[in-house]
Amino acid sequence: MTKDLTVSNPFGVIIRFAVPVLCGCLFQQFYNLTDTFLTGRFIGVTALAQVGASGGLNFFINGFCTGLCAGLSIPAAQAFGGKDFKRMRSFVFNGGVTGAVIAFLLTLSAVFVCRPLLVLFNTPHEIIDGTYSYFVIILCGIPAVILYNFLTGILRAAGDSRTPLYFLIFSACLNIFLDFVFIVFFKLGVRGAAFATVISQSVSGILCLVYIYTRYEIFRLKKEDCFLSGKQLRILCTTALPMGLQYSITAAGTIILGAAVNSLGAVYVASMSLASKLSMFFASPFDALGITMASYSAQNTGAGKIERLDRGLLCAFLTGAVYSVMAFLVMLYGTDFFASLFMNGTESAGDILLIKQNVRYFLLANTSTYTLLALVNIIRFMIQGMGFAKLALFAGFFELAGRSFSGLLLVPLFGFKGACAASPLAWILADVFLVCAYFYSRSRIYKIAVK
Repeated sequence: MTKDLTVSNPFGVIIRFAVPVLCGCLFQQFYNLTDTFLTGRFIGVTALAQVGASGGLNFFINGFCTGLCAGLSIPAAQAFGGKDFKRMRSFVFNGGVTGAVIAFLLTLSAVFVCRPLLVLFNTPHEIIDGTYSYFVIILCGIPAVILYNFLTGILRAAGDSRTPLYFLIFSACLNIFLDFVFIVFFKLGVRGAAFATVISQSVSGILCLVYIYTRYEIFRLKKEDCFLSGKQLRILCTTALPMGLQYSITAAGTIILGAAVNSLGAVYVASMSLASKLSMFFASPFDALGITMASYSAQNTGAGKIERLDRGLLCAFLTGAVYSVMAFLVMLYGTDFFASLFMNGTESAGDILLIKQNVRYFLLANTSTYTLLALVNIIRFMIQGMGFAKLALFAGFFELAGRSFSGLLLVPLFGFKGACAASPLAWILADVFLVCAYFYSRSRIYKIAVK
């Protein structure tokens, strides 16, 4: 079930690899939307605001975990591309140890500072208790997030994008079932949504570990593979930590923006929460393209096939551009319908109208510039796969600058419309840097290959 991405037409191998990844991303966002749907329909707008108020901090921590695990898998992908399977298994072992240590330290520190951070970032008084109850449970699930993402990253490193999809489908279905149980039947409110997420991730991660051990001989560790290598730990840390920090730096801008929106009141927090969840769902294809191009560039770099990088980039970008147009057309005519799905009608007519208006502004601003997001994801992940994670890290600073500018200046001046400009501005700044960074990275790789 592994796949060699260094042969055949780049467009074909990218699409075949990306489709299962896309399905996985869609399922992941689908059960995130299910949380939002059940929270809004069965609890109300206040609960939407409680969940949404922790969105920036949640992205900050879980984004770090996602980037970390993607980085931990890149050395294994390069070893797989070079057909050095013994070295690949050693990277898997050392990566697992690194992930476990970071999971423990991150969970402990995050739970400890959770409530002070919510206070610091202007969480409205009327929703802070519910937000804290939800967020602290989510934080306890950090080890499950790292376990699952590390294992699926290792599978993708070897070209297998289907098995992670199957486990993600299972996790999504389990999460949706538990949402109904905890929210609808046991009336646990936002805590029920958090419990459902943590339990489903934990079960899926454990089952994925058992499956890999029993079904994939190529990943089955031998005694000689299970030793801590200082050199490999350094390689893993210099690759994984910048990727994790890249997400966190990007999320720092989201936190600053969220704090600005928090100051506008609970209805605006609910609007931001709903609009962000819908935007993330429709942006899933760009996540899939990014994940695909990380494995594609890592394997081809490891195999020394530098000429395939440009062809792969062009194919991925054209695919993203076509989808961007389609997403904008859907949002142009469907925003009111999508927003209505997540409200139960108990809110005042003025609040409902305001939320719909805010969601429309946000989604149209984002989808009209999705081509910029496609380029951000594709190039950033390609640079990481090529082994220049530190360089890709700087793109996060440009996104941070764009969102911070919106949060600190545009929101006070223009209200919620200022928040709608944050992501497009962040993507423009990141793209300017990333295009230059890609050509620099490719020239460095080419010189190494020639030598």
